[in-house]
This record gives sequence, structure tokens and C-alpha cells, in this order.
Amino acid sequence: MTASALTATVDLDAIANNVAILRAASHADVLAVVKADAYGHGAVPVARAAIAAGAAELGVAHLTEALDLRAAGIDAHITSWLHAPSADFAAGIAAGIDIALSSERQLAAVVAAARESGTTATVSVKVDTGLNRSGVAVDEWQSFTESLAKAHAEDAVRVRAAMCHLVRGDEPDHPLNDAQAARLDAAVADLTRAGVAPEVVHLANSPAALSRPDLARDLVRPGIALYGRTPLPDRGDFGLIPVMTLSAEVALVKKVAAGQGVSYSHTWIAPYDTTVAVLPAGYADGVPRLLSGKLSVRIGDQDFAGIGRVCMDQLVIDLGPDGGGVREGDRAELFGTGAHGGPTAKDWADAIGTIDYEVVSGIGARAVRRYTGSVAAELGVDDGSGQDRR
Repeated sequence: MTASALTATVDLDAIANNVAILRAASHADVLAVVKADAYGHGAVPVARAAIAAGAAELGVAHLTEALDLRAAGIDAHITSWLHAPSADFAAGIAAGIDIALSSERQLAAVVAAARESGTTATVSVKVDTGLNRSGVAVDEWQSFTESLAKAHAEDAVRVRAAMCHLVRGDEPDHPLNDAQAARLDAAVADLTRAGVAPEVVHLANSPAALSRPDLARDLVRPGIALYGRTPLPDRGDFGLIPVMTLSAEVALVKKVAAGQGVSYSHTWIAPYDTTVAVLPAGYADGVPRLLSGKLSVRIGDQDFAGIGRVCMDQLVIDLGPDGGGVREGDRAELFGTGAHGGPTAKDWADAIGTIDYEVVSGIGARAVRRYTGSVAAELGVDDGSGQDRR
């Protein structure tokens, strides 16, 4: 098994566990969200693992992400829902990507590409039910519906789904969740009257999938829960298993005398003669600079505090006067499952006032992705080399 200076170990058995939990909790099929390189976990291996575990289909933000999955040989249904005017709709149509539409202008562009290629485009209708982000706006809805019905009658498009995004899904009892569901249902009724009834409907994100099965329609659309991070920490972990563990090899161990400063600007001064270790991980790798002086890492069964500024490529930890038994080449766990008390992505997020979604999706490309578990073996995915072994 190949070692690396910085490794993000991705447990594909945990992906399978989390898919099963989401299906059971929601009583619905799962559209596994693998956008942003599967939240930093690796889109292709995660997509394969999710489908193998029973996820019905996949979702991404950008068409380029969907096309990359197709190029890797993944033939599952893929929906892409965020498009700039420069989006290559022709390529998406040719690859059989479900293109979610947020405006009549996007519909016109997709229809033009479909007519030019002579291929019917598969589309979803993304309805703005209150998030006021992407999605067909209320004042455009009637005109959009009429244009969609015309395009459908001309075989330019096939309407596969209707969808929306929840504003307060992480507040399961908030009345806006029910209001948005009602607005989406009303939009589906409008589409049905216009002769373009969607085949499936979905709106439930991770927290709704886990706590509001009544909001599930034909599919649920989980993101962070797929990766084992609970979207409702006050309600527990739901049996989800965190998928990623980030670890670094101890690059250097050295003595620092009392009164000496460590790292840029000497924000930490050694209060005693001590030993420090350098880890090859920094803000270019997704370790936020704001974590300076706020993180700890685990080596073996001991926790060691980060000291001084987090740099672009490295950070420093205090091993104490006796060095804690740490040697160069040992592995330090920066964050993991927390099962044995070690640091987690949520610890990082809490320390700097953000969310663990940002932490895991921000882990950079220098961290070699290593895929483990029986699912990885069954799928023939990476054994530690960092490469997909299809």
C-alpha cells in the first residue's frame, strides 16, 4: 500500500452504509449528490459506490461534472442543475444528461441545441419556491410553462422531473419547509395541466431526508449525509459514518527552546523547552489559516495542539518536552470519524464558525485520495496509489 505525505482516506463502505440509512429514513429512492468532486471525496469512486449501494441516480451542479462522470463510464441517470450562458448544452444532450432548467432563456438554449442535433433533450424543471437563488421565478412561471409545453409537443424536450431547494431544511419543523413543498406540488399540478407532467419529483435534502419523510416525493437528494456528516447535529448522527479521514506524515521533529517563537509572526512563543513536529499540510490543502492555534491532531492515542500560524504547505504541533514518543514518519490524524475521540471535520468547523461541508469539500488535490473497504475492492477502486483501477 502506497504511503503519501498527505492522505485523504475515503471509506466506500461508509458510503454504502449512508445510502442505506437515507433510503430507510426517507422511504424513498436516493439521488446521490456528487457535485464538487463528491464534496472533495472523489466523484467517480463515490458515484460508483453510491449506485452499487442502491442509489437510484446522481446529481451534480455543473454540466462539466456530469460529462466527466459519463467519460468515466458511469451510465446512471445524472441531473445537472446550475448553468451559465456558456454551458455546452449540446454536449449534455448528446451524453444523455438531465438538464435542470431555471429560466425560459435556458429552455430556449436547450431547445435550440436539441433541434440542431435532432435529439430530444431530457430536462427537469427547477422551481424557485422561496430560496430566491436558481430556479424558475414566480413572474416567469406561466410563460415558462407555456414554452415548455410547446417544446415538449415538438419533441424537443422530455420532462423528466420537477425539483426545488429547501431554504430551511436544517430546521425540520420550520413552516417554510411545508410551504415550499406545497408550492412545488402546485407547480407540478400546473405542469400536469399543461400536458408536461414530470415523471419524478424531488425536494428533500439531507436533513429533510433524515427527519421529514413526508417531504420525500419520488426521490430524496442528499449531499452531506451521503458523506457521513450529520446535517442535524442536535438530533444525533442517525447512524451515519463519516467517510473521510485526513492524515499527514510527520515530516520533521525538532527541539525548540523556551522563549523561541514558532511559524510566521511568532504568534506562539514556547513557554518551556519543548519538541515540535512539522506536518506537510496547510491552507493550500484545505487546512484553514483561521485554525491557527485552534486545532489539534491525533498521533497514536495522543492529541497534540497545533501551534503558530498555519502556513500554505505546513503546520506545526507541540509534542511537549519529552516529544511524546513521536518520530518522523509517524501518521498524524488531522480529522476523522471521531469514533475513538480524535478530531473531526465538525471540530474544525466549530472552531472557525463555518460548516463541515466547507471543510471536507475544501481538501485540496495534494491530498492523495485512498479508497478503502470491501466496496472499494468489489469495484476495483484505488488501493492507495491515488489512481482509479477500473
